[in-house]
Amino acid sequence: MAWTGKILRVNLTDGTAEAEPLNMQWVSQYLGQRGLATKYLCEEIDPTCDPLGPDNKLIMATGPLTGTMASTGGRYSVITKSPLTGCVACSNSGGFIGAELKHAGWDMILFEGRAPSPVYLLVTNDKAEILPADEIWGTSVWHTDEWLHKRHQDPLLRIAAVGRSAEAGCLYSGVINDLHRAAGRSGVGTVMASKNLKAVAVRGTLGTGNIKDPKRFMDAVNAGKKVLAENAVTGQGLPTYGTQVLMNVINEIGALPTRNMREVQFEGAADVSGEAMHEPRKSDGKPNLTTNAACYGCTIACGRISTIDRGHFTVEHKPEYWGNSGGLEYEAAWAMGPDTGVGDLDVLTYANFVCNEDGFDPISFGATVAAAMELYKIGAITEEQTGGIDFSFGSADALAKAAEMVAKGEGFGLDLGLGSKRLCEKYGHPELSMTVKSQEFPAYDPRGIQGMGLAYATSNRGACHLRGYTVASEVLGIPEKTDPLVSDGKAGLVKAFQDATAAVDSAGICVFTTFAWTLEDIAPQIDAACAGAWDVDSLVTLGERVWNLERDFNLKAGITAKDDTLPARLLKEAAKTGPATGKVNELDKMLPEYYQLRGWTADGVPTTETRQRLGF
Repeated sequence: MAWTGKILRVNLTDGTAEAEPLNMQWVSQYLGQRGLATKYLCEEIDPTCDPLGPDNKLIMATGPLTGTMASTGGRYSVITKSPLTGCVACSNSGGFIGAELKHAGWDMILFEGRAPSPVYLLVTNDKAEILPADEIWGTSVWHTDEWLHKRHQDPLLRIAAVGRSAEAGCLYSGVINDLHRAAGRSGVGTVMASKNLKAVAVRGTLGTGNIKDPKRFMDAVNAGKKVLAENAVTGQGLPTYGTQVLMNVINEIGALPTRNMREVQFEGAADVSGEAMHEPRKSDGKPNLTTNAACYGCTIACGRISTIDRGHFTVEHKPEYWGNSGGLEYEAAWAMGPDTGVGDLDVLTYANFVCNEDGFDPISFGATVAAAMELYKIGAITEEQTGGIDFSFGSADALAKAAEMVAKGEGFGLDLGLGSKRLCEKYGHPELSMTVKSQEFPAYDPRGIQGMGLAYATSNRGACHLRGYTVASEVLGIPEKTDPLVSDGKAGLVKAFQDATAAVDSAGICVFTTFAWTLEDIAPQIDAACAGAWDVDSLVTLGERVWNLERDFNLKAGITAKDDTLPARLLKEAAKTGPATGKVNELDKMLPEYYQLRGWTADGVPTTETRQRLGF
């Protein structure tokens, strides 16, 4: 129950699309979405395979609560082996296509092989067709979306596509659905493009009616919605300011990475904050923010829809960018703003639109531009490499042109599309790459938020805030306040957040619910919807099993304990301003305890006892 019980297996090499039953034994162990699809991936590919070769597989997966009335029940994930990191990749997205896939009668689509020429997949309930995409290959996500809607004359068709950046090999390209929602991190879109798969278009009219106990489910769902509405973060902060509510908060506590993490506070933070998005522009009296927006079934509505000043240099001659599109989230605003030293809200919005239109991760993009700016500052790259562009920190012009070059896969954009690790290695300064396992940092400096340093270092998909968001506890006091400058006790905190998040990601709901919900709010919804018995303890164990399965994949792929580290800058160069002045991240104190709590050896390998206990 709650699952459709079917997956669609698409062999792109052979041009076939066939239904097969969902493995219900695995369901009982991994629930759905992140957990279940990772199990399929681990069973079906060699972890040492080339991520961009035909032997890698790509899975679009829903959770059991996807497409139901559970608040935020519109999530889906794209799971594959990452070309950016070499690790297991699971990138989560909202919008509407996840629910549409479920309503079409599918729990997941599994793509294997490589099409001999560009194709797209059209799914209409139980009918699946692989169709030519030659006319839209080499075009943007936005053009692809428009073309597919016109071709099939169905305004309710939901589409996920890759843009030109993925086709050009940008290693952090995403899969963009519903025009501006994204499975954005780790290069999942690059893998999709490597398979000559341009888009997936879905229309589902079957609905989701297979709930174990509908009355109990609706009672649990309504109780959960009440908690979300009454919470200050999910009921007020996120609807009003989106995730951008954090910009000024993180800056004030001295944990806003600035200019490639050389500093921990940005003097222009207020100018690119959520509050600034509400303020009328002097030029036309209109704010950057047009409205907030919600994904399928969401009662939080943290999404942003924005416009750019028509007189701004980036869009003066680009009327296609005058309309509304997905606005800045905190991570994107930070990466393209404080991390590059750029304080121009309109240029950040423009670069974000380019990321939406051509499908690449604004976090990795902004952080890679920041690394390029530091390379430029020390003379390791010059205008000869950049195509005549001054790449100084704070250059709005450089940021805008960098986005355009990455989108098209042209000039210096090809270097930027490698990500900061490969970029810095190419130009002789690997120490300037602010990454873990080759993935760029998000917007929290681990010198000022100690637990996040451990969360970054141990994340199974490389540096990531959404794999263990200890900011909730260390900054916001959720579910209880811990001191962000203290490393004691953070190993247990990180593990708890990582395991709980893995369970939430496997359910088909949004991790933002956990600003208000605990697993005690989530378990009754899953238990009422799904076959089997699901309580807090079983969800914690599920999360731990998923985490260890991902770790096992990475170990087999050659990712080891030596990769559970942070850049030397964060371990040796102390913060110079703010509350964290004089602090470095104390990873060396936290990591051994973390391994012990995980049931791993001193080399970071799950013990036989841990494997037997969790059954992975």
